[in-house]
Amino acid sequence: MTARPVALALVESPAQLLNFLEWALGERDGAPEPVRCEAAVLLPLDPATRHQLRVMADVARAEGIDVGLYDIRKVPVGFTHALASLARKLITADRLVIGDPFSGIIQRLLPLARTRDFVLVDDGTATLELSPEPLAGRPLVRWHHMGSAPGAAARAARRLTPGPGTQLEVFSCRAAASAPPGVIVSPHTYSWARQRYGPPQVRPGVDMIGTSLAETGLVDPGRYIHEVAALAHQLNAERYFAHRREDPDKLRLLAEYGELEIVRPELPLEIELLKGPVADTLVALPSTALHTLPRVLAGTGLEVTVCADVTDWLEPDVSERAAAFLAEAFLTEVIHT
Repeated sequence: MTARPVALALVESPAQLLNFLEWALGERDGAPEPVRCEAAVLLPLDPATRHQLRVMADVARAEGIDVGLYDIRKVPVGFTHALASLARKLITADRLVIGDPFSGIIQRLLPLARTRDFVLVDDGTATLELSPEPLAGRPLVRWHHMGSAPGAAARAARRLTPGPGTQLEVFSCRAAASAPPGVIVSPHTYSWARQRYGPPQVRPGVDMIGTSLAETGLVDPGRYIHEVAALAHQLNAERYFAHRREDPDKLRLLAEYGELEIVRPELPLEIELLKGPVADTLVALPSTALHTLPRVLAGTGLEVTVCADVTDWLEPDVSERAAAFLAEAFLTEVIHT
């Protein structure tokens, strides 16, 4: 009997693991060949993210996915130990599913993979810039990156560029009308999560969706607290769904000044909202949620809106590239799901 091809995912966040589950288990056009799916979770240092990843790993295992946890950032020998454990999996994988092509850790692991069959399941904000990058030969660095690009970022761009013998599939909830030549685009509709957890119980009111703009250094934390608290009062918002990387002290002040109930999800936001209860109006700060939630909540009648143009909140030393990216990526709009 011929062994089934193996699809190995390298993921670093709960959302990336969810996206891999959707790629492996959700409804997709066509009838892809059966594959054996494995996930290598490259654990970050952030405690909240580690906890969410462990919870999501249990969800994935319950669905029949083989999941391994790798403390790759543990000093001083985390990378060496993880590399020893992962090397054979990378060498023998028939398909490599990449959670974040801009990750320095994943870029360092990429040369070990022999396969030329790649799938990108990252629906983070960086993906908005992804499609042109490999084809233009530019290093894969994040939109808020400053300084020179590491050599691994340039090598990753060359490795992922579609061409003879190299296949690149992008599994994304974003519109793909202008996909570059050679890129296979598979729509990500959150069909697995919607069937597994939805539909949500909906109640009247306003919930806010948080972001990690302060934690990434783009917005001063004090300015963020002031602006979000003012918005919460203006909107009569009741709850604030925190991003997993948000600082606990910042959230405590948001709760105090904004009179908000802070919700720290144990699962990715997309699943948390499907489980409900959820307010019928969701007001999101600029984040990936503006792209994922309309897909996740389609047919529920919920309203998802971006709260404001936050470019005025940015720190003075933020790069022009980062400011332009936020201004272009997050247009003020209301989305009825």
